[in-house]
Amino acid sequence: MIRRSRLERAEQLGAASARLAAGQPQRQVAADLGLARSTLQDWRKPEAVGVAPAALAAWLETPEGVRWLHQLVLAAHFSITLQGAAGIRVVCQFLELSGLSAFVGASYGTQQGLNAALEEALVAVADEQRAALARGMPHRDPRCEDETFHPQICLVALEPVSGFLLLEQYAADRQAATWTQALQEALVGLDVAVIQGTSDEAGALHRHVEVDLGAHHSPDLFHGQHEVSKATSLSLARQVRQSAATVVAAQQAWAVERAAQQAYEELSPRPCGRPPAFAARLQAAVSEVVQAEIAHTQAQARQSEARELVRELGILYHPYDLERGQAQPVEQVAQRFNGVWAQLGRIAQAANLPTRARERLAKAQRLTTQLLATLTFFFATLQLQIEALALPPDLERVLVEQLIPPLYLERVAARSTHAEPRHRLRALSHQLLEPLRHRDHPLQALPSAERARLEQVAGECADRFQRSSSGVEGRNGQLALHHQGRHRLSDRKLAALTAVHNYHLRRADGTTAAERFFGRAHETLFGQVLQRMPLPPRPARRRPRPPKPPCLMPLAA
Repeated sequence: MIRRSRLERAEQLGAASARLAAGQPQRQVAADLGLARSTLQDWRKPEAVGVAPAALAAWLETPEGVRWLHQLVLAAHFSITLQGAAGIRVVCQFLELSGLSAFVGASYGTQQGLNAALEEALVAVADEQRAALARGMPHRDPRCEDETFHPQICLVALEPVSGFLLLEQYAADRQAATWTQALQEALVGLDVAVIQGTSDEAGALHRHVEVDLGAHHSPDLFHGQHEVSKATSLSLARQVRQSAATVVAAQQAWAVERAAQQAYEELSPRPCGRPPAFAARLQAAVSEVVQAEIAHTQAQARQSEARELVRELGILYHPYDLERGQAQPVEQVAQRFNGVWAQLGRIAQAANLPTRARERLAKAQRLTTQLLATLTFFFATLQLQIEALALPPDLERVLVEQLIPPLYLERVAARSTHAEPRHRLRALSHQLLEPLRHRDHPLQALPSAERARLEQVAGECADRFQRSSSGVEGRNGQLALHHQGRHRLSDRKLAALTAVHNYHLRRADGTTAAERFFGRAHETLFGQVLQRMPLPPRPARRRPRPPKPPCLMPLAA
């Protein structure tokens, strides 16, 4: 018995209908197509389609209709289960509510098989794309790492500039040796030399980066800011609330004293004896109100100052000054760090913060040495990369002092969440780049290809400074959403999600993470998967179930 696919059936039925409409005998048409006459007659019978329009049902029996239905069902699985973090039952419900269940099997078992085939196809296409794009790819070096739990340990590493996931897999533990082995296997065939790794302060990640890989470990600034925030925010907010309550209580006590004086003065006749000392009592009440308001103001000022100091940590930790666009000497950044820590120490003393809060501040302050080491590493590697170009001294100076700083400011502006600093940094970057565009500038005397190459190198130098692993943290949050809906992610599901992230999701510029990482475009992931996926099966014929008799049905005598 020859089993024809749904598309083959639609193509043969279309050819047969055209020949029958031309007046050819049915028996001859069936024989020419290699069909039994009864099969052709069965194919031509109209099927009951429920609420679906008859014209739609007829069109879905054509080759174009079958292909469209195939694409629609696959798009539902792709969008709902892989991007929407929902389950297969949501796809089944979509098919039922849209009326497509009249043309596609909407049972859970049917759709689960399609979903499994989709995940396998995604993983296969991603592997092929990776192997093809890796040939001739540009050299890459920075990366960010972290682990997440859902509930198994999942190791996640990505290239921060492109957002390409280098590693995303489950592991039995998160020791340094496990990290090293997993990363080495993930980098096979890629032109990636790990010279820097950005992560939190986990001991295993430190050893993995510095000892096993011999690279520089760059601490995540956010973790230092988070420690400062945890040390100060709760205690200072509590003091603000308590001081505000004290102000209210003092004002109420003052109001009570004034009411008592007014009531006494309205008495007629007044009682005998010396009148109460209302003046002294009112003065004491006013003094209490003033002291409470001063304490409340001081508590608010300490809270605002602590918040500003947390922001200051993010503002000062840059290789280039965000106000002028000039390189910051490491010694200058160290002085600014010391000033912040001194101010935080005074706040902790004035607010009498608990011991646990002071320990958190000390923990954050210990990051200063590593942060300064990262700045030193950045300037040293930048100088080595510029010297490798073997440029004349004047062009080297132009790249280091005039081109790289505004490109770095451009990148900082793109990551700014507030409009004011974003517009200000972009304006400053444009102002610093303006002299380089003049015709009399030495860069304009170079060929256009050489200028493009120098601009690319300068951009790579600006990208080398990595102070946050927020990209990994964001990816961990996405995985947590998928785990929340499924309670378990299989290795195949995790690999499919990685493929969607690398080869399908696009930024505002229209590029995928793979295009940015490998430096060239690739075929669309969904289009390639669509060619490999089986056609959606037809719905099974539903047999009516006999009604269940009542349990108390009387028996015949």
